Amino acid sequence: MLPGTRYNQLVGGNVARIAALSDGVFAVAMTLLVLDLKTPAAALVHDDASLAGALLLLAPRLAVFMMSFLTLGIFWMGQQAQLNYLDRADRDLTWLHLLFLFLVCLMPFSTALMAEFITLRLALALYWINILVLGLVLLLSWGHAARAGLLSPAATHEIQASICRRIKIAQTLYALATALCVFGTLWSLGFIVAIQMVYALGPTRGWLSKI
Repeated sequence: MLPGTRYNQLVGGNVARIAALSDGVFAVAMTLLVLDLKTPAAALVHDDASLAGALLLLAPRLAVFMMSFLTLGIFWMGQQAQLNYLDRADRDLTWLHLLFLFLVCLMPFSTALMAEFITLRLALALYWINILVLGLVLLLSWGHAARAGLLSPAATHEIQASICRRIKIAQTLYALATALCVFGTLWSLGFIVAIQMVYALGPTRGWLSKI
């Protein structure tokens, strides 16, 4: 066996290290989101009324910040759900999760772009592409883990199918939300927030529980 091949079989097998790195990257990315929120310039504030007006102008940025914070929270929970069902990892799976974390690091940028140009469709499209590729990489990582025999016995066929279904439905809904930009980007953002509320609250009854 070639030394390089032996090394490739040895690296990236520790699931706990992937989880630890992921927690750190998510924590930093979620913190960086708030840096786009700036306090109103003192020169523009003369009294309570002008301060209230300046804060009102920050409302779109605050809304996009909250939306992205929820987005990262949902993806963090999705990744943790996968990691919980891994017996071990391998080199390819580790690189897939590193790619996933790279895309997480891009969220503060796509969020700032969306907040700055909230009415422009291109800004919305780039924001959606960031979410889309995050979901695709998460789906690829789960598929690789199943094919490579990295899952624990607790990952039944029903659980495996449930995780795949959840990602696919979410990405379909995000795509539908983005398509609503033909009526205006605010329609799209409103629908994205509605999607996030469903995934964050996790209904246990009715058809929403199937998502």
